[in-house]
Amino acid sequence: MTPEDFAACFDRFKESAFRLETLQRYTVLEEAQRIRMFREGRPRPERSVRTSPWLRRVAVTTAAGKRWQRVHVVEHPLSEYLRYELVGYVESAAAGEEVRIADRATQPDLARLTRDFWLFDADSENGFAVPMNYDDEGHLLGYELAQSPEELDLRRRERDLALAHSVSLNEYLAMHA
Repeated sequence: MTPEDFAACFDRFKESAFRLETLQRYTVLEEAQRIRMFREGRPRPERSVRTSPWLRRVAVTTAAGKRWQRVHVVEHPLSEYLRYELVGYVESAAAGEEVRIADRATQPDLARLTRDFWLFDADSENGFAVPMNYDDEGHLLGYELAQSPEELDLRRRERDLALAHSVSLNEYLAMHA
């Protein structure tokens, strides 16, 4: 699956987009400056529906009735990247995404969640998943389109496990202020 094919998934889905994140660090070239500013305690550039095409897409599609959900399975102590990402999640939630956090230490079954993926229209006959491949440093290596009933069942079970053992972003931030 090419990056263009992957990007098209966000135009293709009709009802829901779910993202499972399992890594404690992602290495994304486009984020390097923002992470450096975060590390130095400097204000981050504005990231809102006005400045981010991604957040604008989330806001427009949620207003049209589509559902965006994300669960990040975290480990404590949080990595610098995760502390940075939590700030970004507040921006995503403001745009309409439901962001949840699952603490791997609270539930042994969460150890099974080791692969990132997107799951689109999971509960419809047109559902599809996009498992993602990363190297040990958190660099994205590529995507795979998965539409088999077995693969979709696996991803639905993993989604349900993550959702069952997660808390809302606001609840997590309040508990770990």
